[in-house]
Amino acid sequence: MHYMKIFLFSICCTLMINTVKAEEITILHINDHHSHLRADGRMSLKFDGKKTRVKSGGFPAIVSTFKNLSKGKNNVLKLHAGDAITGDLYYTLFKGEADAALMNEVCFDAFALGNHEFDGGDEGLVTFLDFLKEGNCNTSVLAANVIPKVGVSPLTSSSANHYIQPYKVIDKKGMKIGIIGIDIATKTKNSSSPDETTMFLDETKTAQKYIDELSAKGIRHIILLTHYQYKNDIELAKNLKGVDVIIGGDSHSLLGDFEDLGLNSKGPYPTLVKDSSGNTVCIAQAWQYSQIVGELNVEFNSDGTVKKCSGLPHMMLANSFKRKNSDGDRVEIEGMERQAVLDIINNDPKLHLVEDDKNATKILAEFSSKVDELKAAKIGTVSQNLCLERIPGQGKSKLCDVSQTEVNGSDISNLVSHAFRDMAKTSDIAIQNAGGVRVDVSAGDFSIGDAYKLLPFANTLVELEMTGAEIKNVLEDALDYALNPEGSTGAYPYAAGLRWHVDASKSKGSRFSKIEFKGPKDMKWKALDLSRQYTVVTNNYISGGRDGYLTFGRISKEGRVTNTYLDYAQSFVDYVRKVGVVEKLDADDYSTQAFKQ
Repeated sequence: MHYMKIFLFSICCTLMINTVKAEEITILHINDHHSHLRADGRMSLKFDGKKTRVKSGGFPAIVSTFKNLSKGKNNVLKLHAGDAITGDLYYTLFKGEADAALMNEVCFDAFALGNHEFDGGDEGLVTFLDFLKEGNCNTSVLAANVIPKVGVSPLTSSSANHYIQPYKVIDKKGMKIGIIGIDIATKTKNSSSPDETTMFLDETKTAQKYIDELSAKGIRHIILLTHYQYKNDIELAKNLKGVDVIIGGDSHSLLGDFEDLGLNSKGPYPTLVKDSSGNTVCIAQAWQYSQIVGELNVEFNSDGTVKKCSGLPHMMLANSFKRKNSDGDRVEIEGMERQAVLDIINNDPKLHLVEDDKNATKILAEFSSKVDELKAAKIGTVSQNLCLERIPGQGKSKLCDVSQTEVNGSDISNLVSHAFRDMAKTSDIAIQNAGGVRVDVSAGDFSIGDAYKLLPFANTLVELEMTGAEIKNVLEDALDYALNPEGSTGAYPYAAGLRWHVDASKSKGSRFSKIEFKGPKDMKWKALDLSRQYTVVTNNYISGGRDGYLTFGRISKEGRVTNTYLDYAQSFVDYVRKVGVVEKLDADDYSTQAFKQ
């Protein structure tokens, strides 16, 4: 009889276990939209191997996608992994008001602070967060490792958690989920502008501290909402115990299978990693600039660990597809060619033709009209004509005689380099390719629109750690490509904090001489130390090895690179506002001091 009772109890328990419904959540997420609120018409995708310019993203499309992906699903979480602001005119003019208004159309459950949230100091962040509070969403702002000084920082004028909380617990039909915010500490402290009294704690130690705190409270499902970079998230997961999901940002990593479309993916969506206890951690990120909404579906075991996770990065497209015609002009494709593209999109679950949300479109339009007005607004004065040139003496300028550029090359390209070094704050040297600067600048008033004509590409500033010998190699690479008939004269280098003599008649490796360095605080020029380590700021285009900058590309692949995600045109805008009057550099500060054909 005793054995029978045990047997029956065993059956009972087995049946109970087998009938327990698995706990599931769906996480919809974005990151790093950087005030890019309008759809972007500059991205190209390959359809059937043919390069096609598309119109993509924008926040009205994000709002629509969040709504569509939420339909018919239970336990949906809506998360933003930081860097909502800075990077576009919408922030320049509205200081986060436009971003907040559109974020409140999504109604995020939680928003993690990124490094660029501190570009306007603690007070600038408060301005944005106050706008966010004006909606009815009650979005939690999370950053467990950011500690503003209570009573000193405007973030903590009344209490430690007045604006920022370390975590939030959300109850989804009895399933409690803890969400912990983590910001990238060193980068935020050194490359943004937080108050001096605001502390940034170690990411891993802080994450584990609050995982343990939540676990002790009986919270079985824990998400880290991080602004910490994809590679760092992977290492973080390996070193932690008790985390289930990491939704990340900062590195602008494209995850998923986009190779056929001509885009380079950084890893699978989602990426699965084992934590220090051997349990699965699901990692996801949603690229950048309002282009993708991530959808992560997570199923948990009865003990609260991850059973499986799956999902898709959803790329949002408008019904606009352009290709170059025989004259080299981009025109809308038609007929069977257009239908072929539409068929590819319809058969690819990660691509969507999205109809913009009507209310979000209306909100954006109110801000956009003011942005268009802002483009014409004066931000400074140019004291004299600034000549554009590529290779010294080439005659590229439409404003200046070639005699004005044959020795030192481009006035404006040298100035752009100086602006980038100034805005990057921590850089010793700036290097800019000639082709990244597009027009002469006439004396007179200078507007935001002028800055975006001067620097029209969607580039950001990146910093590379490299030796003086590697810097010399970069210069040799660039000049070699500029002189190569199959290369581009746009590769010719311009710099701040670096100057040289060039003899183009010599072979590669010996064309540059008298290379000298002067740091931002140095009074005198001195020979470049080939063995010393320098921080070099440049644009993300050439940092990847393009335009012949092969040494830059190698250093980036080695991981000696940090993307500041400072928009390069906006950085020049900020520089002009700072100096007020833009003047030619002293002759001694031009990068090319002598040029021999």
